[in-house]
Amino acid sequence: MSGFPIPVSVLTGFLGAGKTTLLNRLLKDPALADTAVIINEYGEVAIDHLLVEQASDGIIQLSDGCLCCTVRGELVDTLADLVDRLQTGRIARLARVIVETTGLADPAPVLQSIMAHPALVQAFRLDGVITLVDAVNGNATLDAHVEAVKQVAVADRIVLSKADLVDDPGDLEMLRTRLRQINPSAQLLDVGETRTGVAALFDCGLYNPATKSADVRRWLGEEAAHDHDHHHGVHDHADHDHGHSHDHGHRHDQRVRSYSLVHEGAVPFSAIEMFLDLLRSTHGEHLLRMKGVIELKEDPSRPLVVHGVQKILHPPARLPSWPDSQRGTRLVLITLDMPEDYVRRLFAAFTNRPSVDTPDRAALENNPLAIAGL
Repeated sequence: MSGFPIPVSVLTGFLGAGKTTLLNRLLKDPALADTAVIINEYGEVAIDHLLVEQASDGIIQLSDGCLCCTVRGELVDTLADLVDRLQTGRIARLARVIVETTGLADPAPVLQSIMAHPALVQAFRLDGVITLVDAVNGNATLDAHVEAVKQVAVADRIVLSKADLVDDPGDLEMLRTRLRQINPSAQLLDVGETRTGVAALFDCGLYNPATKSADVRRWLGEEAAHDHDHHHGVHDHADHDHGHSHDHGHRHDQRVRSYSLVHEGAVPFSAIEMFLDLLRSTHGEHLLRMKGVIELKEDPSRPLVVHGVQKILHPPARLPSWPDSQRGTRLVLITLDMPEDYVRRLFAAFTNRPSVDTPDRAALENNPLAIAGL
């Protein structure tokens, strides 16, 4: 299909974070011409009426209801309808789709709808998740709502709004550090940084349109994670830096873990397939997001790319070649209430013994903890 796959960006953030305000401004940028916007009304201000008239078919507004549940099927139907309109000429060109979720939504079902539907995965690709955080109320919201923590955890870009309204610079820096701790691989931006253009928010996917090639390091968020570790330390906490006591408020934060699984050298496809199958079957509901690039023993010259949300795994893709000199296997996991030790032992069981026969699948499915030594 010519022009496919079309990039889809998910815009999320808790109630009052300013998603609609940001979206109204973004849609006036010429760089977002030929963009369809799917919005969900749930007590928030709608997209400007004048803008809706100007965009006509470019904006699709879903019916009332939570995008993560009652409207999920309608989202799939709407995306399919966009493809039909494009193929039949009712839409001349479609360069991008933006899905704005309700502030109460867990974005995972939205991501699953895009990644798992057999027809949609041919027409669309997930570009990235953009999460807005209200700088004034951000700490309190993260304390009170695990959904807000999930929205931050799965983000590729985190955008701070209303930072100019925060009285205490220490509180703002504490929030920034907290967001980096929840998701060290996401790029953290101030909403003011998006005023000069939309480039900072989009093109989060594996392929960099500027270089027209795969950018694994950027996609995995390794640069952002490295900057976080370098400046803050892996276990640094803003509470101690600024004299604030927020241990009680970090109860949700402590449930989220972001870490990498790295293996030097090629891995048999059967081993990595079984590792992913067992991980999703035993703890899939706790796997918020996973990205990875894998060097396969069967064909080490063409890396395998995997991308998953909870139990849903996007159909694995093969790159024509390695985009840089770094090979091996790199998986980035963001988890909620998942035992990290179990995951690491399970990964080691398959990757550290590539020359040994793969363990019996039926036996492992009956006792998945045995192979991890637990």
